Amino acid sequence: MSANQRIAIVGAASIRGKELNEALGESPFAEADFVLMDDQEAIGQLESVGDEVTFIQPITAASFAHTDFTFFTGNAELTRKHWETAARAGSAIIDLSAALDTERDAVVLAPWIRSSVDPLNLQTPAVVPAHPAALMLALLLGQVRQATAVRDAFATILEPASEYGRGAMDELHQQTVSLLSFQSLPKALYDIQVAFNAVPAAGPEGKIDLQTTEARVRRHYALLAAGKLPAAAIQLVHAPVFHGHTLSLGLDVERPMTAEQLRQLLAANEHIDVSASDEDAPSNLTAAGQEQVLVRVRSAEDEATATNRFWLWAAADNLKLAAINAVACALEMRRLRPQGQVQ
Repeated sequence: MSANQRIAIVGAASIRGKELNEALGESPFAEADFVLMDDQEAIGQLESVGDEVTFIQPITAASFAHTDFTFFTGNAELTRKHWETAARAGSAIIDLSAALDTERDAVVLAPWIRSSVDPLNLQTPAVVPAHPAALMLALLLGQVRQATAVRDAFATILEPASEYGRGAMDELHQQTVSLLSFQSLPKALYDIQVAFNAVPAAGPEGKIDLQTTEARVRRHYALLAAGKLPAAAIQLVHAPVFHGHTLSLGLDVERPMTAEQLRQLLAANEHIDVSASDEDAPSNLTAAGQEQVLVRVRSAEDEATATNRFWLWAAADNLKLAAINAVACALEMRRLRPQGQVQ
């Protein structure tokens, strides 16, 4: 890659921005010139990308001049405010905030999933990296589909507070402390008790809309599947954890196989790590910092004989998975663009 390629990260102080910084520093983009930007509260903070340390700068119209790629990693409002300015400057847009999820002609993408259509072209206004839970499902079901048709698939996704940023994590922490000290609960974002509690909705006055997230996961999975992967019934539940997606996936497959055969099938995918025993079963903790989706396989009857029904338990670092998928999306976009600085 040309060393003078320029990359901007908007929302660099966010937890997604920090994770993306690390992923870019370990990617083919590591030698690019980076510009870190955020809103007023974060200006002047020091952040590192690879071996370089730089200040977070204010966002101006001139910020995007000669920028090849702009990653939006902050909140949706920040993205909506600045993405068109970046696009007009000729920068390729990668939106991790999901603000552009339904923008006309924006593309939801996960380059690891080869069943999905590759609709990218030079007129693509923005790429939205697929939701990490949708990516997990597409990886698992796509691998199973290589060996047998899937008659039914039912997934319950347990999502962490970090999907909604540092504010949600802080509120979960504050609720936990308040409950243990018998104090009233802060409910600025959730409007419901989420500490020590798994919930399918965040309360009528909450600023977090779990139904919208669930719909996004369904939509992203359908786009990745492109009619070639099995249909899946998807339910999303918010779990009282800070990091890491976990999911329970029930499968009814057409061709009987043993749990060991299914393990070997899944393990053939470089992005899936299959647990050898219950002792190393996936969890939020074991998935932290891992780039792969961790999976445990059991037959529905928990027997060694061939069967059509299985339970998969999977875990992934949601921030890590989102960041490396965003980098993969940028590499796909790079194929369509001239090398070097935008003219």
